[in-house]
This record gives sequence, structure tokens and C-alpha cells, in this order.
Amino acid sequence: MSRPFVNWSGSLTFTPSDYAEPGDEDEVRELVLRAREAGTTLRPVGSGHSSSPLVRTDGVLVSLARMSGVVDKARERATVRGGSRLKELGEGLYDAGLAMDNLGDVDYQSIAGATATGTHGTGLGFGNLSTQVTEVRLVTGTGDVVDVSPTRNPDLLPAVRLSLGVLGLVTQLTLDVQSRYELRRRAWCAPVEWTLDHLAELQHTNRNMDFYWYPRSDLTQIRTLNRADEPPESRMWANRRVLESGLWNEPRELRTGPTHRTIPQNRELRFEEIEYMLPSEAFPACFAEVRRRILSRHRRTVGWRVLVRTVAADDIWLSNAYGRPTTTVSCLQNTSLPYEEYFRDMEAVFRQHGGRPHWGKKHWLTAGELRPLFPRWDDFQAARRRLDPDGVFLTPDLARLLEGA
Repeated sequence: MSRPFVNWSGSLTFTPSDYAEPGDEDEVRELVLRAREAGTTLRPVGSGHSSSPLVRTDGVLVSLARMSGVVDKARERATVRGGSRLKELGEGLYDAGLAMDNLGDVDYQSIAGATATGTHGTGLGFGNLSTQVTEVRLVTGTGDVVDVSPTRNPDLLPAVRLSLGVLGLVTQLTLDVQSRYELRRRAWCAPVEWTLDHLAELQHTNRNMDFYWYPRSDLTQIRTLNRADEPPESRMWANRRVLESGLWNEPRELRTGPTHRTIPQNRELRFEEIEYMLPSEAFPACFAEVRRRILSRHRRTVGWRVLVRTVAADDIWLSNAYGRPTTTVSCLQNTSLPYEEYFRDMEAVFRQHGGRPHWGKKHWLTAGELRPLFPRWDDFQAARRRLDPDGVFLTPDLARLLEGA
């Protein structure tokens, strides 16, 4: 039955011709074969958190929400169904004595959707969530079930780990996991100049570290996460430096708990977001220009904050961190306020410094502008045409994104 689709922020709305929630892989295959025969498009949808039009279709919108849960688990691996939401997946792994290596700021995404768009957390030693994927099982555009791993179709692994949903419907993934553990979250406020002066030290002396910059006050909020089983004195650098420098807001412990309950944050207020991934060496000059433009042009209308995180380099073809240590800059804006003029101005700055856009967030780039940013772009396109020769998963939006049509 068709129903209107509205994404999390409310900025993307459309009505597909049909909506489906298959319960198993055979039903997924049937949907693909039917769409292929009819010449219509079919698009997977997760939680709808993304604000880019990756899921928009006048064909069939497919949710794998009924295909969730942990299938198999071992000491360092867990096989999970593609429709599993991160929050429930975290609980399931925790009950099995396991945990994912890192997570992003939100936990209502599906694991297939989060990895397909390059969702990430923060930390110099951590890649995006796609880097935790070691095996993928998907139904391709021809209706075939294909397993991809280091021993089965290994040439496809750098493509399917982050695929934008254009290679097939991901029914199952195997993740690298580890024994469960707890993290301690701390936060404090500091002047932006202090934060920038000490940023490298903060990043290297904490497991996870990021900061928000608030344009209205020109202050930052620094956030750190470290393992709770480490001796406190091994992670006291931030406390000592803050107190020694006479800042008025010393670090405070917010909570301690398992990774899946400590890393994600509650998101009651809705917002729009643009995020670009920068080569880390370009961050200082880029952030200086972002700050200058916001203060001089947009401060009156900017209702929220700017988030800075780090992501380790990887070898995934469409990853925004492909081949380079990455620092990300996100500009957030309340959904009740205008965002396009502000975001487009920020996008111009990000592009000047070699930035790559986050696939699931606002940006205005198309294939001609994207291709030079990704060294393995053509390899990904070859994999896409191999697995979906008839374009079952290729909507007009995705054709503009991937082919420039």
C-alpha cells in the first residue's frame, strides 16, 4: 500500500507508488524481480534520518524493518540482519557480551542504512561504521543473492560496504565486534581559541573527542569518551589543562555505561544538516573561514551549532574518508529556520579545502563534481552496472548523483 514518506527532519517528502516490508529474503527477491520486469525503480529505506534524496522514488519503497536481529555471533564477529536498528542491535550484542567498536551520534538508524551512507562517530583511531563491515549478503538488481567477503567475491567488498543502496538490498551483514565494555563521557565549555590551540592534544589523549562551536556565544563544548576500566589518571590531561588555564567550567562526568548507551545522544529537536569531510591538514584554514563567514554573514540567522569530529582513513571506494585522515565539519540549523543560503555558503568553503560531502546530508553536488573527489569512482560505477544492469535501484536523483544525467 502506498503512503506518503516524510524524512526525520521533514525536508524530504514524496509518495512512492507502493511500499513494502518483506519478511524474508525470498520476498525481497520477489520484489526485485517484479520491479525489474515492470521497469520500475525500487529503493531501500531505513529510519529516514538522511535528508538527501537517496531514497526518493516514484516506484517501490522497501523497508527491511521486519528483517532485524542478530543471526549469529562469535568472539570477534556478529552477523546481523540489514533492517536492525542500531539501538536494538546494541542491546542484542550487549546481551551476548559483545559491542561494536564505535558508533555515531544517533542510534535509530538501521545498520544497512547507516553503513550505506557512511555514518560515522569520532576518534582518530576509528573509521566510519562501514569499516566495521567484513561481509555483506545482498539481493542484486537481477534478483540474485550474492555473498561478498574476503573469500567470496572479494573484488566487490570495497563497493558493497558503502553502496548508497544502488548495488542491491542488503539483507545481512557481518560486523567486526569486540567484548563489551563501558565508556565514561565527560564534557566542558571553553573559548574557541583555547580549543583550537589544544585540539591535537585533546584528540590524541582521548579515545573519542569532538567539539561543538556555538556561533552566538563564540564558545565551544568539548566532549570526550574513554574506557571506564582505564585508570582515571591516564586520561586526566584535559582536567589538568583546563584547571591550570583558569577556565571557568571544569570537566564534568555526564554518564558511564555500555558503548551503545553512552555514545549516541538523544535528539528531541529536529534540524537540517550539511557535513563535509576534509583532509585533516586542511581543517585549521577551513574552520577559520567557516567561523569568519558565520560571524560576519550568518550569525543573526544561525540557530544552532557547528560540530567537529575526526574519522580514520579507509579504502572503501565511496567513503568520504577514502585514503586520508579526515576531520568533519557539520553545520546544523533548526528545521523552523531557513538553511539553504547558509548551507550553500558553507559548501563553497568546504569545496575550496578539498571536502567531500556526507552522502546522507544536504549538499548540491552532482556526478561531474563528485567524480574527481573519489579516486575509485569509476570502479564503483563498474560494480554498480554489474550488479544492477537494468537500473532497478537507480532513480533520477541517483542518476544525477552518479551519472550526471
